[in-house]
Amino acid sequence: MKKIGIIGGAGYTAGELIRLLIHHPEVEIDFIYSTSNAGNAVGVVHQDLAYVDLAFTSEVNTKVDVVFLCLGHGNSGKFLELYRFSSSTKIIDLSNEFRLKSDVTFKDRTFVYGLPEINKEKIKNAQNIANPGCFATAIQLAILPLASASLLNQDVHINAVTGATGAGVKPSATTHFGWRDNNFSHYKAFNHQHLGEIGESVVQLQEGFDSELHFIPQRGNFSRGIFATAYTFYEGTIEEAYALYEDFYKDSAFAKAVKAPLHLKQVVNTNYGFIHLEKHGNKLLITSVIDNLLKGASGQAVENMNLMFGWVQDTGLQLKASYF
Repeated sequence: MKKIGIIGGAGYTAGELIRLLIHHPEVEIDFIYSTSNAGNAVGVVHQDLAYVDLAFTSEVNTKVDVVFLCLGHGNSGKFLELYRFSSSTKIIDLSNEFRLKSDVTFKDRTFVYGLPEINKEKIKNAQNIANPGCFATAIQLAILPLASASLLNQDVHINAVTGATGAGVKPSATTHFGWRDNNFSHYKAFNHQHLGEIGESVVQLQEGFDSELHFIPQRGNFSRGIFATAYTFYEGTIEEAYALYEDFYKDSAFAKAVKAPLHLKQVVNTNYGFIHLEKHGNKLLITSVIDNLLKGASGQAVENMNLMFGWVQDTGLQLKASYF
């Protein structure tokens, strides 16, 4: 059994990690670090885990086999400055700190971008993983098959709606119920932080890509999930488009091209990413849906851990959607 440490144990992503890992057949949780909750039972904070006999701690075991960093953006490096983990400890960071090529090296560690659909072999041999962002995951699943065939030759227009959990557990003016309920808004139009990692993945598959990715992120009045739509110029037929996507994802454990129109309840509470295609004139409309806390965060982190240890990719991730 591999020993697991979780840093920043009180947030949504940590709560989902605990839920997944306590049922994972190959691991056991060694510690869950949270200075603000040290000594409290996990079920006091994550009330869906009231049956779990675990408590938060302010102590860190630097010799665990894997540590998941579930800290706020900009805090992972600070934490790694304070705690020097064993050279054999694998690190999976869920923040945006090490995702870009300019940031992948920190101290004596090099981070691999953890999108299994394009970096599976690199992940298998990695010691450190930069887990992709939630919007970035949904959008890349939508457009990377086109990049792989060098078919992103004009601008791509993207709208994506995320649930309230995408903003994290700390309440804010735009996450509390009174504001979010019966409401809808956009934010960070055209300059969301996930555009950087999306662009690097596109160039990885389509060298020389120089068109624009126009992204409008939006806040939905639901708790979890991302519903993304993207459209761009495409000359081929819908049959050719589906053949391209099905071939691109033929070895993927969780990304699937499906023929029926999509909705969020198909993927919420799972690690799946579903993609649907429509042809409208000379444009291809791509819809992508994921659970922002699972395929967009903690589920994908466990998927990466499975690959790093050579386990079956969906181990501990055989989850049923919360459909009704």
